[in-house]
Amino acid sequence: MPLTCLLVDDEPPALEVLESHAAQVSQLVIVGKCENALDAFRILQTQSVDLLFLDIQMPTLLGTDFLRSLRRPPKVIFTTAYREYALDGFELNAVDYLLKPIALDRFLRAVDKVMHPDASPLPAPNRSVANQEEFLYLRADRRMVRVQLADLVYVESMKDYVRLYTVADPPLLIKRTISSLETLLPENRFLRIHRSFLVALDKISAFTAAHVFLSHQELPIGRLYCPHVLRTLAGLRLA
Repeated sequence: MPLTCLLVDDEPPALEVLESHAAQVSQLVIVGKCENALDAFRILQTQSVDLLFLDIQMPTLLGTDFLRSLRRPPKVIFTTAYREYALDGFELNAVDYLLKPIALDRFLRAVDKVMHPDASPLPAPNRSVANQEEFLYLRADRRMVRVQLADLVYVESMKDYVRLYTVADPPLLIKRTISSLETLLPENRFLRIHRSFLVALDKISAFTAAHVFLSHQELPIGRLYCPHVLRTLAGLRLA
């Protein structure tokens, strides 16, 4: 049986990827594509849609909030660059959630869940499992930039932005909060030492009760973070 689907993403390159992947599945029939939730709402009023590929982080209205507003939503596969939204997808009974950039094989597995609804349900996301990858894709200047975790030295908060410092490349400015980024990083490799700083544990060369030292950089330890930081660092064998 054919499945009518609607593609919703505020980034045209992401829409192109979804459209290309969907073209590989003969049962999928694209009835529309749009770049925001309001246009998607208008399409849903006039088109029969079985499956919604829905971006989460969009202007005006988040994909998750849009889904909550629908009285009779179609089946939904979330597409997102942010792992922390996976929990929202689970709670909203999404069929699946795809992390960008979306590989074709992963796309096909998600579609297969729609076609075979009696298969295993979507598991709740687990931070320790979700962060076994050695890199992250983060959005900067409307591009998805690959950041190798092994190269990341520390992160500095700048209100709604963070600046990532790596061993080789120039600092990278990312639009997200430091707390949201912290949820994406493996707990055993990165440490929050201050409301404004996250550091890679393997890049710390020395520390005192007030500071950590990263090669030529000295960063303060926040008063509220100090007990946890010192306990953690005391258990490490520093270079």
